[in-house]
Amino acid sequence: MSAVSAVSGQVNFIRIDDSTVAIQLTGNWDHGATIKQAEQVLADLDASKNPSHVLLQAHELGSWDSRLPAYLLRIIDYCQSHDIEFDASGLPEGVQALLKLARAVPERAGARRTAQKKSALGQIGKTVLKGLKDAKGLIAFIGETVLATLTLVRGKARFRTVDMFLCIQDAGPAALPIVTLISLLVGLILAFVGAVQLAMFGAQIYIADLVGLGTVREMGALMTAVIMSGRTGAAYAAQLGTMNVNSEIDALKTMGISPMEFLVLPRMLALILMMPLLCLYADLMGILGGAMVTVSAFDVSLIQYYNETQKAVDLNDFSIGLFKSLVFATLIATAGCMRGMQCGRSASAVGDAATAAVVNSIVYIVVADSVITLICDRLGI
Repeated sequence: MSAVSAVSGQVNFIRIDDSTVAIQLTGNWDHGATIKQAEQVLADLDASKNPSHVLLQAHELGSWDSRLPAYLLRIIDYCQSHDIEFDASGLPEGVQALLKLARAVPERAGARRTAQKKSALGQIGKTVLKGLKDAKGLIAFIGETVLATLTLVRGKARFRTVDMFLCIQDAGPAALPIVTLISLLVGLILAFVGAVQLAMFGAQIYIADLVGLGTVREMGALMTAVIMSGRTGAAYAAQLGTMNVNSEIDALKTMGISPMEFLVLPRMLALILMMPLLCLYADLMGILGGAMVTVSAFDVSLIQYYNETQKAVDLNDFSIGLFKSLVFATLIATAGCMRGMQCGRSASAVGDAATAAVVNSIVYIVVADSVITLICDRLGI
């Protein structure tokens, strides 16, 4: 490297006449060199009584890299914004070529993101339009699901049986550990909550009624549905969304295979088949959790707890819980598969689809549970 190139880059101002300023670049302009900030150069230009012509010279320039063109672009942009003519003929040919390439295509108007403050009315309108779009997509998906179900009833649905059993394995036996833990803890909580009040009147035996009815009619199905929405519903959305990103769904359509039949039906059927069984298992775990608290902390034997639960809970209560679990399974599968089929073509879109599937599932579950509970109350069951 020459003696000149070993010196850090420098910027010198030379006043040629009243309207012309020369900016001379010397020294080394590569990585690690100490160079005056571009903002200082622009400030010096401002202080030089607004010249009308700027000469860019680099006759004594040493080694340089991409720092030099980027630095010069700042100066050139300043000159253009202040209607100052500039002459870059004194720069090396390589630098001139890079500057010409960088300025060959002007920046597209509106390319940069700018923060725009929207009015409250605009936000409300945007939210309403988004809700209408989601409602339209939901209705269309339900219609396609009904058509695929009718095709299944006629025995013409096209999907692999092995996929069906894999979905059953994932939605059923694989979910037993988490369902066991949550249901057992919910039974414990219900027992403790009831025991605090019932113990004041010496009615600890009725903890069995509280836990049995609360678990069988409500908490068993509800907690199982919440678990499955976060576990299986999100998985459905992520699986189908990834297939959409990889164009696998487009490939199925190209081969004349309906994605609703091949991908959605096995998942929906597996969840609808497994949810009632998981609900019954959750009921059992919840009642056992209540029994652990009642028998260990209060003067109630296991036989007394069992007999009181048997008197309090009848077949209608189990039927209501199983019916809710079927409704919840349909809603979870619908939300998960719908968001997966509507997924975009990026990795972030897959994450958004999984998140939306869980949120939608929980909203659907809570609304459906409220409606079913109100209907049961009106019917007296």
